[in-house]
Amino acid sequence: MTHIPYGMVGGGPGAFIGDVHRKAIQMDGLATLRAGSFSRDSEKSKAHGRALGIESDRLYSDYRQMAQQESERSDGIKFVVVVTPNSTHYEICRAFLKKGIHVVCDKPLTFTVEESEELERLSREQDLLFGVTYTYTGYPAVKEMRRMVSDGLLGKIRFVNGEYAQQWLANPVDESSPLAPWRTDPTVSGTSNCLGDIGSHVENLVATITGLRIERVCARLDSLVEGRTLDDNVSVMVDYVGGAKGLYWTSQIAFGYDNMLSIRIFGEKGSLAWCQEDPDHFTFTPNGAPKQIFSRGRDTFAPEAQRYNRIPAGHPEGVYEAFANIYKSFVEALAKRLDGKRLVEEDLDFPSVSEGLDGVRFIERCVESSKNGSVWVDMH
Repeated sequence: MTHIPYGMVGGGPGAFIGDVHRKAIQMDGLATLRAGSFSRDSEKSKAHGRALGIESDRLYSDYRQMAQQESERSDGIKFVVVVTPNSTHYEICRAFLKKGIHVVCDKPLTFTVEESEELERLSREQDLLFGVTYTYTGYPAVKEMRRMVSDGLLGKIRFVNGEYAQQWLANPVDESSPLAPWRTDPTVSGTSNCLGDIGSHVENLVATITGLRIERVCARLDSLVEGRTLDDNVSVMVDYVGGAKGLYWTSQIAFGYDNMLSIRIFGEKGSLAWCQEDPDHFTFTPNGAPKQIFSRGRDTFAPEAQRYNRIPAGHPEGVYEAFANIYKSFVEALAKRLDGKRLVEEDLDFPSVSEGLDGVRFIERCVESSKNGSVWVDMH
């Protein structure tokens, strides 16, 4: 496969997540960074791009110029990666879609459901691939659990518990931090901080593994650190279509927890449990049988999960590999599309714009529930 040229908007000097995306894409050697608009400061953006080895004529002052000029080049980028703060996602993604360029965007996708619906419509009308980087769905263990649920090993799902606990915002925001301040600013982050930042991962992870659709939610968004406008601790009760129940807790004021995303799924025939801080292992407990521990690398997973296995057992695969697996699926599907071949469902094994829309709808309904006294709110 030839290297597919891509561009990036955001991810400039000091930006953590942009560097993660670039390194993850580089891992499989399927795509090469050829263009960028990395910062609102044009000089900083161009200096950063030159340091990344990009030709000067493909370093742009803003994303609009980049979308226009790259779409006109015979060697222009085939997809763009958007790693900017939440408030800018919609306009940037929209600009590239309108120029016929495929898109990968960080989550949450947009500020509003209407904006996400517009991006979904545009990508469909333009027949463009659109990925959303819900990172943790890239782990082989997650894909194997998805397969086990789909194969009926848990039977009908009864209850799901999802948690995501961090301590990094347990104190008032340090304004010198390059990471924290914008997340607690509603003009940049949106109507939610904690729920939008990490609660959206819980929603997507549960949906990915179980296939369950949320029917209604009852949420409480708390701002527990003095002076904070947006939420830093969230509790959500969930009713799923078909009768299953769920309980989600996400927190960024949980001292002692670094990045503890975990999920437990309970069905009529057994249960599954997985934690992101030990991503290579998960447990399956069948009804009436001993608990089984599955290990990525040691145990052979189903082909749809095994294809993402990278290194031998005992050598932990982490967040870079999870990101890389999302891009592996996206870029391979794009290469097939560019080669004029028809894509099948198995090719599209990455979070889509539709899942991004589901995440924004989940955030919006939970905020509505909390503002109205934690009442039940229908998802659709």
